[in-house]
Amino acid sequence: MTTLWRIEGRGPMAIIRAANARLDDELEPLPVSWSVFEDGSPEAGRIDILFDHQPDADAFVGDIGLEHDDVEILFAPLPDEDWIAMSLEGLPSVEAGRFLVYGEHTSGDLAEGQIGLWIEAGPAFGTGHHGTTKGCLEALDKIDRSGFRPETVLDLGTGTGLLAIAAAKIWPECEILATDIDEESVIETVENTAKNGVKPRIEAVVADGFHHPVLEARSFDLIFANILAGPLITLAPGIVSRLEKGGRVILSGLLEEQSDKVEAAYDALGLKRIDKAILDGWVTLVYAG
Repeated sequence: MTTLWRIEGRGPMAIIRAANARLDDELEPLPVSWSVFEDGSPEAGRIDILFDHQPDADAFVGDIGLEHDDVEILFAPLPDEDWIAMSLEGLPSVEAGRFLVYGEHTSGDLAEGQIGLWIEAGPAFGTGHHGTTKGCLEALDKIDRSGFRPETVLDLGTGTGLLAIAAAKIWPECEILATDIDEESVIETVENTAKNGVKPRIEAVVADGFHHPVLEARSFDLIFANILAGPLITLAPGIVSRLEKGGRVILSGLLEEQSDKVEAAYDALGLKRIDKAILDGWVTLVYAG
């Protein structure tokens, strides 16, 4: 099993958010995931950054602007059992619209009428606890309630497969493709589709953007892209070119201050923004083709 290395920074939220924004520049070495949390008050923050190899921590901290007297830095390998501890103690179930994202330890939280999504904590991004993933689930719930019924869905940068699984649960007849650049994420997606009883209806492949034979000459009624602001802009032409007329795009992974640039990229390609939500400083955008 790959050893994960963790950089944790605690300090003023303004510094933490600025460091988070710098991670959008795809610094090397690129972490496998990172998350920002309030640390006792809205003015204090914490950023957890995970690597699948040992980075030069001092250099990386300097590159993202965390080298500051007011910021406490911790750096250490993350023992494998820490993921279990995080799942059992640190991650409650999460409600997002009709969905409830839960681990085995909180399965009892699932109430009648809720759509359960069983996702355990692990290296792949997408447990529902981050504002971007939760925002996408709420957007999905909203467009379904509006009467939108896609026949084909693409979850681009699927992480744990959470959004693809959610789509499969509410649209049983839908054809769904989940892709990610990271092979471990795709392996985890396949495992999660099986645990959630939707494996036969979701195809999961390793793909860098749209560079994969399975994506050639295919278009989709709904495209999720919960990644980062930079890649959202870079991939905009590909996303728009593969969207069916009248389709929907749900975008997230961008901070509030990055939203204007991302919106400009999709506006310029002729899409119409029909919804925008901000959750914990993170933006989710919904566009119509």
